[in-house]
Amino acid sequence: MPTGYRLAAAGCLVLSLASAQPPVLREGPITTFGVTVVDPFGLRGEIYLLPPGTDELPKFEKLKSIGAIYTSALNIPPRDFLEGFPGITDRFEWFAIDYTGRFYIDNPGKYRFLLGSDDGSKLYIDNKKVIDNDGIHPIQYEEASMTLKGGIHSIRISYFQGPRTGIALVLGVARPGEDWRAFSTDEFRPPRNPADWKYGDPNNLPGTEPAGRRKK
Repeated sequence: MPTGYRLAAAGCLVLSLASAQPPVLREGPITTFGVTVVDPFGLRGEIYLLPPGTDELPKFEKLKSIGAIYTSALNIPPRDFLEGFPGITDRFEWFAIDYTGRFYIDNPGKYRFLLGSDDGSKLYIDNKKVIDNDGIHPIQYEEASMTLKGGIHSIRISYFQGPRTGIALVLGVARPGEDWRAFSTDEFRPPRNPADWKYGDPNNLPGTEPAGRRKK
């Protein structure tokens, strides 16, 4: 079973190895998996039930979603999870969530991404798998970087929870020349007026059908 922590820019994160506390992003509120209220500018998470014994992310195209939740950020530190998903299911183990959305880049360059989870997770951007943090494991962090051009990009975060109650799901980002912070779609929205778009074409946006879904 993977152990330990893989950290980038450790000076920008707070970590106490002695007490096994996860890194905390300098900015961004603590969040939940999401709510059932639709957020057209946020991440849409499709929820799936998994058979006991699942030890990796499933092939979502073979499953049927039981409902959807919405959130603008994923900053869920390690904690016990017993409440399930009100209005959808009371399942607190053996489930998966497949989040998809879009974000706008107004400062092209090299962006760093940090994905932490308990249990497995993967990050895709523009149909490319950027981080693979899959499998059954305690809180574990993986980091990668990607050069992004200006304009709209698609994003997907796939996550699954195995046995019992411990959960965690954290997505962080560091813009070019900046420190780590919680990734939030609220901070990556395009200008309201399409005429103000410096990059990209508002009439030709990428789809939000789960990026990379069939590219395992």
